[in-house]
Order: sequence, then C-alpha cells, then structure tokens
Amino acid sequence: MGVTTLLRFATAGSVDDGKSTLVGRLLHDSKSVLTDQLEAVEAVSARRGQDTPDLALLTDGLRAEREQGITIDVAYRYFATARRRFILADTPGHVQYTRNMVTGASTADLAVVLVDARNGVIEQTRRHAAVAALLRVPHVVLAVNKMDLVDYREAVFARIAEEFTAYAGGLGLPGITAIPISALAGDNVVEPSANMDWYGGPTVLEHLESVPVSEELTAAHARFPVQYVIRPQSAEHPDYRGYAGQIASGVLRVGEAVTVLPSGRTSAIEAIDALGTPVDTARAPQSVTLRLTDDIDVSRGDLIAPTAVAPGLTHEVPATVCHVADRPLTVGQRVLLKHTTRTVQAIVKEIPSRLTLDDLSQHPEPGRLVANDIGRVLVRTAEPLALDAYAASRRTGSFLLIDPADGTTLTAGMAGEAFTENPWTV
Repeated sequence: MGVTTLLRFATAGSVDDGKSTLVGRLLHDSKSVLTDQLEAVEAVSARRGQDTPDLALLTDGLRAEREQGITIDVAYRYFATARRRFILADTPGHVQYTRNMVTGASTADLAVVLVDARNGVIEQTRRHAAVAALLRVPHVVLAVNKMDLVDYREAVFARIAEEFTAYAGGLGLPGITAIPISALAGDNVVEPSANMDWYGGPTVLEHLESVPVSEELTAAHARFPVQYVIRPQSAEHPDYRGYAGQIASGVLRVGEAVTVLPSGRTSAIEAIDALGTPVDTARAPQSVTLRLTDDIDVSRGDLIAPTAVAPGLTHEVPATVCHVADRPLTVGQRVLLKHTTRTVQAIVKEIPSRLTLDDLSQHPEPGRLVANDIGRVLVRTAEPLALDAYAASRRTGSFLLIDPADGTTLTAGMAGEAFTENPWTV
C-alpha cells in the first residue's frame, strides 16, 4: 500500500453537544485507543456508577476539564486508519475560548461542527461557522448529534441541516456535509446506523477518510520562505550555496525563473534537493533546498517565488485578526509582525471595527481589541512585506503580531477581506 495522506481536522461544538464523546467514539471504534487507556476509563466510569465506559474521558485530559465537564484548551490527538492518518484539534466551544478555536482551526483541512439535535442551530453554532469561514477551512461537516434523543427522526435532522446550510452559505463556506449521529450510541460515527435507514450518506469516519486534502497548498502560487542558508565551504563543496525551507504553497520546478523578495533580484532555479536527492519538481508542503543559477544575496526571511506570479510588496497590511493575548491591542501600539520566516517592526495604525460573531454586525472604531475579539486592523510595517491575501493562501496570507518587549504573541492575522461572499466592509 502507498503512503497514506494526512488530514488535519478540528472539532467545535457548544457545551454538552457531545464533542468529547464523539472524539472518544472515533478513537475507540477506529481501534486507536491503548488497552490501558480504555481500562482506566472503564474503571472511572464504573466508580461513577455508569454501565458503559464514558468515552469523553478519553479526550478531556485536563483535570479542570474533567471536573467541569467542559473542554478548555486545544488538545491535539493523533490516530490513523488503513486509509489515512489524522491530526485532530479538539477545540473549546465557549465564547471566552474563541482564540483557542482559532488556534485549532487555523491549520485544519476540515472542521466538524457539532449540534445537539434537541436544540438545533444556536448562537454558538453560528459563531463556530463564522470562525470556520474567517479561517477559510476548506471543508465543514455538520454533525447533528444525540439523534437517539429525538427518536432518530429524519425531519429533525433535515430542518437543522437546512438552517445551518443557509447560514453557512451567507458566510461563503464551501459545501457542507451534514451527518446525523449519536456519539453515545455510535450511530454513523464509525459504523453505519441501523436506526436511520433514511440516511444514505457516509459515516463521519468514512467522510474523514475520503475528503480530498492539500488541494489548496499545491493549487496556490508557489511561495518559498527561506529558513536557512547552507554554505558548507568545505573541500568537497567549496562553492555550494543552498537555500533551505518548507514550500508554503504551489509547485517549484528546476529551470523556472524566480524573484527573491523583498530585494526584487531575479534568477532561476538551478537545482532542487529533497532529502539530499536532486529532484526536478517539488511541491508544498515539502522541505527542500534550492540552488539558484546566479550568486545573489539571499538570506533568512526572504521569499522566493516564480517571477510570473510573484506577490507585490507592501508596507500597509489591512487584515482581519483574532486577538489572543490577555493584554489589549490598541491603536498606535508598536509591535513585531511575523510573516513566514520574516519578522519586521510595525505599528497598529487603525482598528476600524470589531466583529460581533453572533449576528456578524460590526462595532466601528472600538479603539482596542481584547482577548477573543475578532476585528479589522490596519498595520504599517517598517520594511516591505511580500504578503498574499489570506483568501489566496492561508499559509502566506497569515501573520502574527508579537509584543517586542517580551515576545508574547498578541494577535493572529489574516490579510485582506474576511468572508468570501459577504465581506463586512469598513
């Protein structure tokens, strides 16, 4: 069998939607739980007087989470089936943990939004859809959970799926896959449900195993942030000069004309070394070393891109941001902006608006953003940046704002407009 692909996905749901139980069921039924882990869960469940193992205990690892019955921090789980490997970001549902959901979903290929079949689409559901749209997560699954508590009625599922799909469409979210499940009973999580013969679609795991991944990385224009310059200057390689890094997006080819930014110098790719072996082409997210035909000045933080599709340079960065630090972000604040391998000095020129995720309305000129706020900012950098719009590339359209005093991450940014269909303009 060939190399299995990797799917990064995030889960999001309101309190008591059964998110931890769903994740536990996925791990349990896909045989991804160690025997001693399962025995420990069974023992705790028995002490609590429960007849069956509480699978939520497999995922709520923090003591505070177990005691409160909620998810607080992002927890990453790794599991695999014969068809694919998975990295799961289990993210909190509370509004005060919006920043944690942003962290978990920022690199996800897919988001699973859980809804309690008894409650339907609620404010938190809309908030999770909005965050997924902001982060441009390529695929979204609506998991309508606790179908056993509504007698597995198709009409309940259909109503919730229709309402969510209509709301998500207004945000510009791509195709939604709605799946009726019972995480507690195991219906349609890994095994098809015998209780919902009216549903003919995939189980959650079947969908996770078959959804296409990494199209975006190779479909976007090629971008190569230089991480390290290799100059052995040895007797064996006296003139070797290679530029090492990870291809952020697109495909690079030997012989291709390239531009180095921000200097604007041009050359061509003479050779590509992947794990020490020469190759003719390389694609994201491979880590490679490039050699250029011309001996030009290239250093860490530079961006190499095909000349025909090289990004423009800018000092002004309008963006949608999620503020993640406990200290606020204010107009006039001096920050460091980290974009791929490049870090430059910058200043927050404007904060035009703050987004209310419940109804997507905007609060104009808030003056500052506090923890978990999502808003629009305009940042001016001291040096030019080769920045793509986040809509074009999640990798090279994202950045961090950092406190220059102590290195604390303040804000996660997405350059350009927010939503695909309905950008909330300033």
